[in-house]
Amino acid sequence: MFLLWPVYINQLTEILKPYGDKQRAFDKRYLEMALIWAQNSYCIRRQVGALIVKGKMIISDGYNGTPAGFENICEDENNVTKPYVLHAEANAITKVAKSNNSSEDSTLYVTTSPCMECAKLIIQSGIKRVVFCNRYHKTDGLDLLKRAGIELVYIDSENNIYEVQ
Repeated sequence: MFLLWPVYINQLTEILKPYGDKQRAFDKRYLEMALIWAQNSYCIRRQVGALIVKGKMIISDGYNGTPAGFENICEDENNVTKPYVLHAEANAITKVAKSNNSSEDSTLYVTTSPCMECAKLIIQSGIKRVVFCNRYHKTDGLDLLKRAGIELVYIDSENNIYEVQ
């Protein structure tokens, strides 16, 4: 059994990082796509986009907003986000759950680091990597993801930062 461990690690690396030496470049590109996708959000205070990628394929996408069938207004008259607004990660995860795809061993590209609630969904959905470019003001979601052994990558393209946390 222990002899198979290196083979398993190599297979898992190929699944999670299928682009090999070009992984950094593709991480940046997918994150740029998530930034573009965030522009679909009707939210005023913060627009967040998310993509779930598995085996070189985008299997789901999401952006923050109200549930299907609700008005596309995320903030109340005091500019406070309404409590039923869904986060981009939650939209992407529920969308893949309704499809024939599985998010097991996939990578989530999200424009803002996950909150605690989204971190729990990420863990339960089998996502193994999270790549993000903006830090949320609370770090409890990232702390939980680290505890669960999920690889976290912070990218700041303007300052040429690619940081595996």
